Amino acid sequence: MTQGLFIMCSGQGGQHAGMFDLARSEAAGAALFEQAGIGLDAATLFDNAVAQPAIVAAALALWEALRAHLPPPMLAAGYSIGEVAAWSVAGALAPLDAIALSRVRAMAMDDAARAGPEQALVAMSGMAIDNAAALAAEYGYGIAIVNGYDACIAGGLAGNLAALGDAVAAEGAKLQRLPVAVASHTALMAPARPAFDAALQALRFAMPACPVLGGVSALALHTKAQAVDELSRHLVQTIRWSDCMDAAVEAGVTVALELGPGSALARMMQARHPQIACRSVADFRSIEGVAAWVARQD
Repeated sequence: MTQGLFIMCSGQGGQHAGMFDLARSEAAGAALFEQAGIGLDAATLFDNAVAQPAIVAAALALWEALRAHLPPPMLAAGYSIGEVAAWSVAGALAPLDAIALSRVRAMAMDDAARAGPEQALVAMSGMAIDNAAALAAEYGYGIAIVNGYDACIAGGLAGNLAALGDAVAAEGAKLQRLPVAVASHTALMAPARPAFDAALQALRFAMPACPVLGGVSALALHTKAQAVDELSRHLVQTIRWSDCMDAAVEAGVTVALELGPGSALARMMQARHPQIACRSVADFRSIEGVAAWVARQD
C-alpha cells in the first residue's frame, strides 16, 4: 500500500516556535538547518520574507530526516510556497537551492506588495466557489486558492476588506483575514514575476524521481520547463488545491503524508477523500513514529 505514497508540503499559516524541533532531532535534518542558516524569531514568524524560506526549510529538513525510513513517493505536491519544497522532495532541486529560491520569491512578492496600497489575504467559507469568486470580484479580490467545494482563499486590497466582509456575512458565509501581507496568487503579484522568473531560469534542475502536481494545472509535471512555467504562473493565478487532491487520488495514491508545519493539508485530504490514510508529521513526536505509521499502512 505504501507504494502509493503522496508527499504534501505545507504552505503558510501553520508556523510556530517549535516547527523545527522534530527535524532537528535527526542529524540529517539538523544539518540542513545549519547549512541554510535558518533560524526562528517569534516576532517575525509570519513576515513573508521569514516565513517562506522557513517553511521550505522545515519541510525539506523533515524530508532529509525521513527519506531513508520511507518508501519512495509516488507523487509530491505543495500548497503555495510548499510547491517549491515539493520539487526538492521529488529530487529535482537541491534543498539549499530550493530554500534560496524561496527567499527570492518572498523578496519579489514583498517588493510587489510595497509598490502599491496595502494588500490582504482572506479565507472564505460557506459559499460555493463560483459565487465566492463573483462576490470577491465586486470588491477587487481574486480567488487565490480553491480548497474545497465551498472554501477558498482570496486576495486583494486591504482597503476593500471591510466592505467585502460585510457582503460575505450578508450571504451567510464566513470571512477571516489571514496573517499574510501579500495577495498571493492574484494579478496583484504580477510585478514579482520578472525577478522570480530570472531565478527560476537559473535553477540547476535534475530529473525528478517522481512527478510533482502543479498547483495551477493539477497536472503531473516532470521537466524543468514545466516546473518553471508552473511556478511562475502560480504567483498570479489561482491554485487549485482541491483539484490536486483529486488528481493524486485518481493517480492511485493510498497514503498521504504532510511535511508541516501544521496539519491543514492532512485535514483537507481526510475531509475530501476519507478513504486515503493521511497524517501530518505534526501529529508525531518522533521520526520513528512517522515511519512506523507509514509502514503500518501496508
